[in-house]
Amino acid sequence: MLAYYALAYDQKKKKKKNDGSCVSPAVGKSRVPKALSVVKLVALINRRSLEEPRCALPRWFLHSTDMVSTNVLFSVRTFYLSSSCRARFPVGACASMAAATSLTPAVIVGGGRVGRALLSMGESGDVLVGRGETVPAEFAGPIFVCTRNDDLDAVLESTPLSRWNDLVFFQNGMLDPWLEKKGLGGASQVLAYFAISKLGEPPVDGKTDTNPEGLTAAFGKWASVVASRLHHGGLSCKVLEKVAFQKQMLEKLIWISAFMLVGARHPGATVGVVEKDYRSEVASLISELASAAAAEKGLTFDEGMEERLCAYARAVSQFPTAVKEFKWRNGWFYSLSEKAIAQGKTDPCPLHTAWLKEINVI
Repeated sequence: MLAYYALAYDQKKKKKKNDGSCVSPAVGKSRVPKALSVVKLVALINRRSLEEPRCALPRWFLHSTDMVSTNVLFSVRTFYLSSSCRARFPVGACASMAAATSLTPAVIVGGGRVGRALLSMGESGDVLVGRGETVPAEFAGPIFVCTRNDDLDAVLESTPLSRWNDLVFFQNGMLDPWLEKKGLGGASQVLAYFAISKLGEPPVDGKTDTNPEGLTAAFGKWASVVASRLHHGGLSCKVLEKVAFQKQMLEKLIWISAFMLVGARHPGATVGVVEKDYRSEVASLISELASAAAAEKGLTFDEGMEERLCAYARAVSQFPTAVKEFKWRNGWFYSLSEKAIAQGKTDPCPLHTAWLKEINVI
């Protein structure tokens, strides 16, 4: 029943009149309209509310990304958490739905785009902690850290030491040196390959033509809990072991460092423009940074990195480019250059160093 009302919310702006149905391989045919007028849906809900008990959304609907759009799934879950849902449907109905899709409550630090999106994917037990607020010590569950990298020290200061083991970091960039310095080498981390254009908008999954299954990954104590929440929000997420996660983390670091730097050399270029018009430049830089990272970490990357990273650039082609958060991104590669030069060795990233100087970053 909730599905009908939430679908109306999703379709309100489209003003379509066509009817359709979704078919679940698990449950057979299920008459869930893809598009009905709001008036018809509200009437249908009101009538059925008198004729039959309310029931939970089926699991295939809540977790499917094939049957319905991400926007629809996001709308269903957002509506379920809203006051409109509680007003229209009795407690028993919402409780039965919660039982069918129970998620582990979390503390969410940071009320920006990612933090708010994670909150909307959860259920009533979540706690949102804003800037300068203290993380509750008595809350038994994961702590999703969704702040800027430069705010991480402040987050630790506001988190009881007994809760540090429950921290889950959603930040981009190279966190390893900072985590090790703080005694958090095994902390849970998430590589968030989804985009949120502005606060309150549904996230867009970063699926690519080379990785249609999705690239978002989680590692650590709370990895499976993170994956469940993202799946509940219509997003992909895989759980990885440490070595596999580290390789993917480094690939994302190489992506953001290479595409942002090449784009900065060509003012106004988006990552899509970099991939299309400056492919040779970004390919050379990807190769250089990958070699340096592999040597430093003692690992071997999977074949096809350039194509994977360029495919992701095509998936998020409108992203602007700029060299930001230098300490956490390009700065890690520059530190490898500085270390090698100090030891009388050849710069492992000469192109990277030259282009940083060219745009006056160093």
